[in-house]
Amino acid sequence: MEPVTLRTARLELTLPDEGDIDAIYAACQDAGIQRYTTVPSPYELRHAEEFVVRVAKGWAEGVEFSWVVRDAGTLAAMVGLYRPAAGQAELGYWTAPAARGRGVMTEAARAVVDWGFSPEGLDRQRIEWRAAVGNVPSARVARSLGFRYEGTLRDALRNGAGVRADSWIGGLLPRDDRSPQAWPVLES
Repeated sequence: MEPVTLRTARLELTLPDEGDIDAIYAACQDAGIQRYTTVPSPYELRHAEEFVVRVAKGWAEGVEFSWVVRDAGTLAAMVGLYRPAAGQAELGYWTAPAARGRGVMTEAARAVVDWGFSPEGLDRQRIEWRAAVGNVPSARVARSLGFRYEGTLRDALRNGAGVRADSWIGGLLPRDDRSPQAWPVLES
């Protein structure tokens, strides 16, 4: 599949390229990104270089659809749809520390979810979200997009350092009301 550029009111989502390698490397030095995602830990420059190549290959093979999120031309985040099989896909993302707290990820992820459900996009019937238990910022983004909290999966995730963790899981269907839903794990 050819890469697709998505635009929102303030963001541009494109295929990452060689010009993004240093910014990806810098963002992935963040302890939270290393703890809560599958990026390698420690994260080396070669990992960012390999990631840019892997993203292009994923698009070409139709197995992974990732975007770099740019806010005013600056790398703010990464977001994508992964494991697109049997009518579903999984939403994943991270936000660079300097871009946090401004709604960047909610805006970017909404555009990706819309594309994932669209007949002109992936035409999925379900999009899942997963995050390590305790990743409250990620859960808040998913809830704001209308994802329904579906439970906790034991030892279901492994971060880039190989540490296994319990996972929260949420799901969204094209017919769901996209307003924020009650999430027991965020209510306490």
